[in-house]
Amino acid sequence: MADSLPIHQVAGVRLSAVKANIRYADRLDLVLIELHQNSSVAGVFTRNAFCAAPVHLARQHLNESSPRYFLINTGNANAGTGNAGIRDALQCCDALAKISNLNANQVLPFSTGVIGESLPVGKIVDALPACHAKLLSDSWGDAATGIMTTDTRPKLSSKQVSVGGKAVNFTGIAKGAGMLKPNMATMLAFVCTDLGISQESLQSLLTKAVETSFNRITVDGDTSTNDCAMLAATGESSCQFDSLSQEEQSRCVAALMDVFRELAVGLIKDAEGATKFVTIVVQNGANQEECLQVAYTIAESPLVKTALFASDPNWGRILAAVGRAGLQDLDIEKVEIYLGAVRIVTNGAVASDYLEALGQKEMDKEEITISIKLGRGSASETVWTSDLSHEYIRINAEYRT
Repeated sequence: MADSLPIHQVAGVRLSAVKANIRYADRLDLVLIELHQNSSVAGVFTRNAFCAAPVHLARQHLNESSPRYFLINTGNANAGTGNAGIRDALQCCDALAKISNLNANQVLPFSTGVIGESLPVGKIVDALPACHAKLLSDSWGDAATGIMTTDTRPKLSSKQVSVGGKAVNFTGIAKGAGMLKPNMATMLAFVCTDLGISQESLQSLLTKAVETSFNRITVDGDTSTNDCAMLAATGESSCQFDSLSQEEQSRCVAALMDVFRELAVGLIKDAEGATKFVTIVVQNGANQEECLQVAYTIAESPLVKTALFASDPNWGRILAAVGRAGLQDLDIEKVEIYLGAVRIVTNGAVASDYLEALGQKEMDKEEITISIKLGRGSASETVWTSDLSHEYIRINAEYRT
């Protein structure tokens, strides 16, 4: 994903990544993103009650100031660390603030990695001068690599829109491969644009973008203590969102939504141990909520996910998941289930024209679509997920070793 796309630089944004040896030697693990003065910043954060110390502090600082820096470390989540974790995160913010002649609350801290261990503040503070000195506008690739944990490749997305003869850029990075069901909002995302957008409008756009991207993915149903998604607008393109025509605004919003969706899909395609990328489409629901209820029941079923890994067209597992999703007064006679374009279930039973060979052909693919028609209304939703493999178990069994 990172290699095949052109990366558009965002005026007013500089990035860097260094090796601070936070948990592992010789890998980029400390990332700094600098934002131009007076940039607008919006954020959404994990709903996990045990949210990490940097999440508490980032929320607080976002409410208190006009942020200038995102400071991200990997290898240590600084979660489950109590008041000491807050102090550690604040000490890192203080150290960067002194280097950049700012206030500590203009730094938003983010962490990802192992839960329950003290943050190695000394390693981070010692690496900050070099990290600050390396800031460049074209270091998106290094930054995307530096925020990785169990990811196997960096995730970047970038779009450019021409409005009024000027180029407006949208570029973002994300990480996450397991413990991945954001519900917000082990996922972090940072998207920047040089379009000028008010903080209120930016927060609204971010909420909308997250709802149709990061809130539509799941690997294992686990919501991390550290999930965050941030959106920053520098205004350095000299284009103001509120001054654009409706058509121009629509094109900018579409580009922004594309960036978020590409990043979200990229996380699933690189999910821990994944061999399949699975799209689950639920149609003809009575409302959005029940469509998502069915989609997530299928997406998070261990039996469905292991069948996907085995390329086994065991459609009974999908049917059972739909049936236990908890929909009130579900008329099974109206439910249809498809693998790709192959109809498997109709009228409460296997379709008369279904052949196992047709189902097998669909399940042998690396990208699979499961479609459910509920016959209850006009609502529809899409969720993206992965299979459950031996490698997923190995990665998570050995995560701390």
